[in-house]
Amino acid sequence: MDTTLAFPLLVGLVLLALAFDFLNGLHDAANSIATVVSTKLMKPVQAVAFAAFFNFAAYFLTLWFPSLHKVAETIGKGIIDKDLVTPAVVFGALCGAMFWNVLTWVKGIPSSSSHALVGGIVGAGLAHAGLEGIQWAGLNKTLIAIVLSPTLGMLISMLIVLISSWMLRNTMASRAERGMKTLHIVSSAAYSLSHGLNDAQKTMGIITVLLYSTGYLHGDFHVPHWVAISCYIAIGLGTLSGGWKIIQTMGTKITKLSHHGGFSASLGGSIMLFTASWLGIPVSTTHTITGCIIGVGAARRESAVRWGVANNLLVAWVLTVPASAAVGAAFYMLTRLF
Repeated sequence: MDTTLAFPLLVGLVLLALAFDFLNGLHDAANSIATVVSTKLMKPVQAVAFAAFFNFAAYFLTLWFPSLHKVAETIGKGIIDKDLVTPAVVFGALCGAMFWNVLTWVKGIPSSSSHALVGGIVGAGLAHAGLEGIQWAGLNKTLIAIVLSPTLGMLISMLIVLISSWMLRNTMASRAERGMKTLHIVSSAAYSLSHGLNDAQKTMGIITVLLYSTGYLHGDFHVPHWVAISCYIAIGLGTLSGGWKIIQTMGTKITKLSHHGGFSASLGGSIMLFTASWLGIPVSTTHTITGCIIGVGAARRESAVRWGVANNLLVAWVLTVPASAAVGAAFYMLTRLF
């Protein structure tokens, strides 16, 4: 491809990708702060600033541990063959993901930005190259994570509730509450850090494969430094903008949280997300923390979980990949008209 002719298109698509990253932070702000807001540990404005700071701080973590950029590689070359990706495929993928994000954000539904992006990539990739373009190993592990991440998060958080309850069995209630407030802040910071680490990399993967497909990435497939820091800034600014409707669903409608429950959910979620990032799996931060919150409620008693709300969320999760794939394919086909 003539890179000179492609440059204006390249700039436009990079900006579109960063807009998706901003929207991802806006949409998923609830994931990082729902527990601290619902328990009144922090005021909403304080909470979003807190989460945005640690979302961006994940950038420094990758400077110390470059191997944590495996998620970007999975998105960039593990879903669709990188040699078959074109600017039109990237455009379709981003439009498919952003359409579903905006729709669910307006409705206050905590769906997955990650799986919306995966759906958009798959839809646009299929429209462009058919089934031969699919990298089944990467796609399969991502689809399996749709089921495993909330399930394991639920079980881990339930276990944390049970273990910590046993450890505090002889502690005065007032002292235990003060300790849990501190631990809740620490676990929320860890979750925000892990959220930024996993989610910002998805946009990195899209921009990196775009650079590769237009001839601007030289050498091995890798995430350039400017791409990484741009994505962490964009997701941090998006988180700073908040997502109030989704925060209400996550923090109050699924189950009522205490500081003990908030700590357990945040810690369980951070364990899951750090592990997924280390393994290079682009999991859904929304699915994960929702499973953790359900696990905390179920650890108290089954009736503590509003299962009707949880079922509605499950329907949205199931629809995310096919819906965003259909929109991604449609936007790709639209580019064929020009």
